[in-house]
Amino acid sequence: MLDILVTGGDGQLGRSLQRLGAVSPNRYHFTDRAQIDITDAEAVRAAVEATHASVIVNCAAYTAVDRAEEEPEAAELLNATAPGHLAAAAAHAGATLIHVSTDYVFDGRGNTPLAEEAPTAPLGVYGRTKLRGEQAVAASGCRAITIRTAWLYSEYGCNFLKTMLRLTAEREELRVVCDQTGTPTYAGDLALAIFSIIESGRYRGCEGLYHFSDEGVCSWYDFAAEIAAEAGRDACRIEPCRTADYPTRAVRPAYTVLDKTKIKRTFDLEIPHWRDSLRYCMERLAAQEQRQ
Repeated sequence: MLDILVTGGDGQLGRSLQRLGAVSPNRYHFTDRAQIDITDAEAVRAAVEATHASVIVNCAAYTAVDRAEEEPEAAELLNATAPGHLAAAAAHAGATLIHVSTDYVFDGRGNTPLAEEAPTAPLGVYGRTKLRGEQAVAASGCRAITIRTAWLYSEYGCNFLKTMLRLTAEREELRVVCDQTGTPTYAGDLALAIFSIIESGRYRGCEGLYHFSDEGVCSWYDFAAEIAAEAGRDACRIEPCRTADYPTRAVRPAYTVLDKTKIKRTFDLEIPHWRDSLRYCMERLAAQEQRQ
C-alpha cells in the first residue's frame, strides 16, 4: 500500500483528487495550509516523514495572476520556494514528486501547439515564479514529474466557469476577450490523469516534464459562449473584445495551446474534448444545486 501526500488539498485540483483517492486501496493524505506550511522546509520534511510518503503531489500554488503583480514575494514563496522544499524532502525520502505548473511559462507569441521543449518566456510574476518552481524541482535531483496545465476550472472554488454562470444570470450583456487562445481544462480530468499515473505505478521510470490539458482549442470568448449556451442563458448577449480593450495588471499570453502527445503516449491516457468535460462539470454543478 502506498502513502501519497497531497498539498493544496482544499483547491480545485486537490478536491478533485479527493474524490478519486476515496476509492483507492492506497492511502492519500490531503493537506492544506492549516496542516502544512509548505514554505517552511522543516515542516515539509516532517510531514513527508510522518506520512511515510512514496509520492508527493503538489497542487498548491499562488494562482491570483493579477494580484501577483502586487504581491511578488507571496507568489515567489508559494510558486518557487515551496516546490523547492517539497523536492528536497522528496529527494531525502526517496519519494517521487508530482508537481503541477502552468502554460503561463510561455509568452504565447506562436500559433502552433507548444511541446515541452518549447522556449519559455513568462510575461508576468505568476508565470516567472511558476517557472522558477519548475527549475527548483529539476535542480533538486529528486524523482519528479512536472505537469504543465492550462485554464483550470471545476465545481469547486472560484473559476471562469462559475464566474460566467453568475454574470450571465445577472447581466444582459458581457464582453469577453477573443484574442487569447488555449484550452479549458476540467480539474477532474487532470486529477484522473495524476491518479492514473500513481495507481498504475508509472510514476517510477517515467520522470520528466509533461503537458496536459483537455483536447480542442478555443478563446475565452468561445468558452464563455459555450457556457452560456449550455446553461440556457440566451438573455445575456456575449460580445467578443480584444485584450487591448480589457486591460489587466498582468499581461496574458495570447496563444498557449499545449501539445499533449508525450503524456498521452507515455501513460496511455485518453483525454476528453473540453466541450464534453464542460458539459459533465455543469451537470455535476446542477445536481449539487438540486441537492441543496
